[in-house]
Amino acid sequence: MTKKRYLALLLPLAVLTACTSTPNQAPVIERPITRHTPQPAPAPAPVQENKDRDGYYTVKKGDTLIRIALDHGQNYRDLVAWNNLANPNDIKVDQVLRVAPPEDAPGVRTAAVVMPPETVKTPPPPKKTEPKGDKKPYTEGAMSDLAKNDKDGDGKPDTPARAEKPVQVASARPSVPAGAAAPSLSAEDREVSWIWPADGKVVGQFDEGKNKGIDIAGRPGQQVLAAGAGKVMYAGSGIRGYGNLVIVKHSNGLLSAYAHNRSILVKEGQTVNKGQTIAEMGDSDSDSVKLHFEIRQQGKPVDPSKFLPNR
Repeated sequence: MTKKRYLALLLPLAVLTACTSTPNQAPVIERPITRHTPQPAPAPAPVQENKDRDGYYTVKKGDTLIRIALDHGQNYRDLVAWNNLANPNDIKVDQVLRVAPPEDAPGVRTAAVVMPPETVKTPPPPKKTEPKGDKKPYTEGAMSDLAKNDKDGDGKPDTPARAEKPVQVASARPSVPAGAAAPSLSAEDREVSWIWPADGKVVGQFDEGKNKGIDIAGRPGQQVLAAGAGKVMYAGSGIRGYGNLVIVKHSNGLLSAYAHNRSILVKEGQTVNKGQTIAEMGDSDSDSVKLHFEIRQQGKPVDPSKFLPNR
């Protein structure tokens, strides 16, 4: 066989072999395209509201709006307004009440009377005669000497009204017995002047957690006096265990409470002077005739002996 003929037979055989052979490569497999869609972050767990946070109170079984107001040093009528209560007698357990004035409504807060009304006099004359800290003590003799030696040349002699002008003295501030720790008071609170609310023997001392005030024994109908000037923020019998009760607010931080009265002689919203008769002593909600007297600072009971003068 010639060489040319051999090549002519070999070429078709090579082409046929190439067409029937399996290529040496991995088979192509179509896989679904996976798209990584970002998953939304899990919602944060709900934060449990702190129902007893500052300025709020959670109603407990047995609470009344008046007691809540007393315990927070507020007027119960303000609590009604701050919480939009349709019926102040209808509060429910676990209800959250605002017990501090809203920041956007400061005018709602009940105004407090700080200075005793009896000390409000006509405006002083242009010339100031009150002594400074480095002057002589304020006495009638000292005023007479000033009148004799008047060299201001105004031609106006001192009048009796000017000489008799009342002066705030140290006894007008809370009296702290020897050995007792002085309460931390604001400048406004320190201006409140105190007297004893009734005559009689003290038969119950202040004991934090047990007795929130002092008890003064007396006789039925005995006068109960306002221990300081202020405004009556409650007069009634709505707090169990207190009987006929009067609450007087003296400043934004201080109030006083007078319990177990036979009768009440003042009304809510009334301004009272220090020493004014506000009730008659009795035994309402008590086993004996006595006055239960409390002083509260920012709603917290404090020892009245740290405020009342010695007697």
